[in-house]
Amino acid sequence: MTTGLPAACPRVAVTGHRDLTERTTHLVSSAIHAALAPYGPNLVGVSCLAPGADQIFARTVLELGGRLHAIVAASGYRATLSPDARRTYDELLHRAEWVDTLTLGPPVPASYATANEVMLGTADHLIAVWDGRPARGRGGTAEAVEEARRRAIRVHVMWPRGALRGTPVGATR
Repeated sequence: MTTGLPAACPRVAVTGHRDLTERTTHLVSSAIHAALAPYGPNLVGVSCLAPGADQIFARTVLELGGRLHAIVAASGYRATLSPDARRTYDELLHRAEWVDTLTLGPPVPASYATANEVMLGTADHLIAVWDGRPARGRGGTAEAVEEARRRAIRVHVMWPRGALRGTPVGATR
């Protein structure tokens, strides 16, 4: 686990869907910006850098002058991304001030669940870009929200009016 994280700065983590339509991507970006703007540059954003909500959140943290803490679920995660999502992932990972890579090898649902646990262990607040539906598998958005609530971490669920899920952003073809 990374040491040296600033104790005085609020640590906001993110969980959310990958499969956002283009219109939803814009809606979510605006909602995340509005939620994070009050923190300004005193923010540490914690993200697993997945396509969709995670990458939108990470970009917004950096645009607001905050610092980024990346949690990489598995060393083989990058290879699962489409070329566009990989470029964004690489850029964000390079700009992260702290990076924790949790396991070697390919990512599996258990590694995503572990990444969520580590992420929540550092968080004061969780932003969840979530449509409210049950998890599709281990390590998903619903599971992260449930765990954050169990830990009494403040959760801000956002699913803007008109938001839809579609083809996963950054899905490999």
